[in-house]
Amino acid sequence: MDFTFTEEQQAAVEAAQAVFSAVTPDSTPSPALTHGPVADDFDRPLWHTLANADLLGLPIAPEHNGAGLDPLALCLVLRESAKVLARVPLLESYAAAHTLQRHATDDLRAEILPHITTGDLVVTTASHGRTGHDPAELAVTARQDGTTWTLDGTHTAVPWAPTADRILLPAHTPDGHTLLALVPRDRTGLTLHDQTSTNGERHAEVHLDSVRTDARETLTDPAAWNTLRDLLTTGTCALALGLGERVLTMTSDYTGKREQFGFPLATFQAVAVQTADRFIDLRAMEATLWQAAWRLTTGASGPLPPTGDIAVAKIWASEGVRRVVQTAQHLHGGFGADTDYPLHRYHAWAKQLELSLGPAAAHEEALGELLAAHPLS
Repeated sequence: MDFTFTEEQQAAVEAAQAVFSAVTPDSTPSPALTHGPVADDFDRPLWHTLANADLLGLPIAPEHNGAGLDPLALCLVLRESAKVLARVPLLESYAAAHTLQRHATDDLRAEILPHITTGDLVVTTASHGRTGHDPAELAVTARQDGTTWTLDGTHTAVPWAPTADRILLPAHTPDGHTLLALVPRDRTGLTLHDQTSTNGERHAEVHLDSVRTDARETLTDPAAWNTLRDLLTTGTCALALGLGERVLTMTSDYTGKREQFGFPLATFQAVAVQTADRFIDLRAMEATLWQAAWRLTTGASGPLPPTGDIAVAKIWASEGVRRVVQTAQHLHGGFGADTDYPLHRYHAWAKQLELSLGPAAAHEEALGELLAAHPLS
């Protein structure tokens, strides 16, 4: 078996590393010391730098000025972004662009995708539903009236919604089907109520009151919502992996330099055992992530549907990233809580990622249901 990445995927990583090397995690006020969001907008200069490096168009086909790369490449770039806590809607933009590329009409693709590539159009996604616990596709109803759809309902915790240009959101029809609507933020009937995420970013509750969309803005393919949700979940796992890898590196550097009783902390057996356990967590997170991303990329068959591999990856990502940051805080001692040191920022982001799109327990339940429906021989 060949586990190496392709030249195109490796080139995307190198380009991402070059861009993110100039990013520092403490470029905004600490979320621990800020009432409300740490900033009114995401990092626009970084966003334009990503566009100039041709990194925003990775999931977009060449005919729309993109690179036409697969979910594996997207996850590789997302992993790099998390290492520096990049404050950009990269996950949401990638997932939306990938979904539009696969399921939108030719006219909508031609209208939207080239502007995503250049960074001039920012698309975010709604995936948490009304409360964050109920199925997201049931949060909004969609009623058809000729060639238009009328949307009513609420999505909570929509990332970057106050400053994004459009929101790609799921809604359910009276006959039980799920569609996706690409709604401009300033559409009549759409209102935003500010929310702040655990890591201090600006989110919003999106309320739709008889919001009308035409057929051109609506993706009625039943598979579109699955495509969007699967890449959002897998991409979240990639973010957790990148964050965890960076935190373990910080911990190794600190314990290698910090001395007690005349010896570096890293030479103590208890410290070595804890860091070794966290290394194992990261390797499990990595293996399950690439399995899920590979299933999404290739469509390869398996004993379970791809959602099974995605659930396993999210279980490991949720549990693993939490253990990594907890161990890091423990081994840093009081220094880990110092707001002049970036570790507490990683802890806040890790908690956000752990619970985003469902904690480990929710995915364990989903995996159990899949195993019951697809018994393994």
